[in-house]
Amino acid sequence: MKVTQADLLHVAVRPDQYPTNRLPELALAGRSNVGKSSFINKMLNRKGLARISGRPGKTQTLNFYGVNERLYFVDVPGYGYAKVSKSERAKWGTMIEQYLAEREMLKAVLLLIDMRHPPTADDKLMYQWLKQIEIPVILVATKADKIPKGKWQKHLATIKRDLQKDENDELLHFSSETGVGKEDVWKAILQRMV
Repeated sequence: MKVTQADLLHVAVRPDQYPTNRLPELALAGRSNVGKSSFINKMLNRKGLARISGRPGKTQTLNFYGVNERLYFVDVPGYGYAKVSKSERAKWGTMIEQYLAEREMLKAVLLLIDMRHPPTADDKLMYQWLKQIEIPVILVATKADKIPKGKWQKHLATIKRDLQKDENDELLHFSSETGVGKEDVWKAILQRMV
């Protein structure tokens, strides 16, 4: 998809702050240091749109990025790394859970997994929970540029095995550095929007 317009349009912590124009939404979930901001910037062709922080766990709200007045990317707080209090983490958990479980316009979750490492316990829990609440999942293995191309299939096989991947869910490799996989991710997104 050719992105001609992309902006951060809504920041929400409660349902009454969500957009009301009923455009399809795709949530981006993953560990705090998986590269969600870099993914957003590369997919939307906007270098500094999503702020990249040296300190993982910066996203503490649901950030709605409008794309071509056609859909939203919704960046949810990362899990598993952020140095925040237990009460703050519980608050995020409730906010994320409410959005993912109840949002009618949510078409799919792009679950980002660091391709260099086997999925973490948190990655597995998130995937299982998304399957349990029957939300379509597109698995995106990030940081492909950090692994020699000849080893991609081995790393993808590990992710597939460790997550016990549903055969209906796509597993795509991606690099925010080189853009490899970008077209395939857009193709998967557009298929979920119908």
